[in-house]
Amino acid sequence: MFCLQRPTDSVAIACLLGQRNRPFSYAETEGTRGERAPRGYRSERYRVCLGYGGDTYKLAKRAMQQWKMFPPDVAELFWSDIPIETGAAVGVAFRVGGLWSLNACRIVYTIEEQDGPDQEFRARFGFACGTLPTHAMRGEESFMVQWRRADDAVCYEQAAFSRPEHWWGYVGYPLWRRKQRRFRQMSAQAMQRAILDARCPAT
Repeated sequence: MFCLQRPTDSVAIACLLGQRNRPFSYAETEGTRGERAPRGYRSERYRVCLGYGGDTYKLAKRAMQQWKMFPPDVAELFWSDIPIETGAAVGVAFRVGGLWSLNACRIVYTIEEQDGPDQEFRARFGFACGTLPTHAMRGEESFMVQWRRADDAVCYEQAAFSRPEHWWGYVGYPLWRRKQRRFRQMSAQAMQRAILDARCPAT
């Protein structure tokens, strides 16, 4: 839904209450688990190294649990104290031109592994959000921190597939994609900043 000004908490509450029991707006739930997007969707993947070792992984996991991968400069989150668990609904507002777009989504799945079955990772933590009917797009996006075994690197990865859901989504799709790319870059920067701030707190 679009708003002429920043959505208030009451508007966000009404939106989420109206959407929390609605089905996902797409059929291909958990599609971000694979390397390829479902047919008919545009996919994107973005990865950045956050550092090395177990301490970095713990800080990255904590930052994700606090939703710090959502940079306030480009995304308004409703709300940062929502627990990361399957079925939790969350609202995200983006500034699009002179309007605000308030979008509802729900956590599709979560992942928390230590020494996963493929042994590629020492540990992984993350989740995926799927779009609900009022969202401008249709699709899914995952957020993951991975502690790799081979080189001890801790990486933050975002994977997504999407396509427009409503007519206004088709009209503004090029602008929306630019917003999505900027969000992913700034999300990675927000995670790097969260780890740095945790290691070097301001005095």
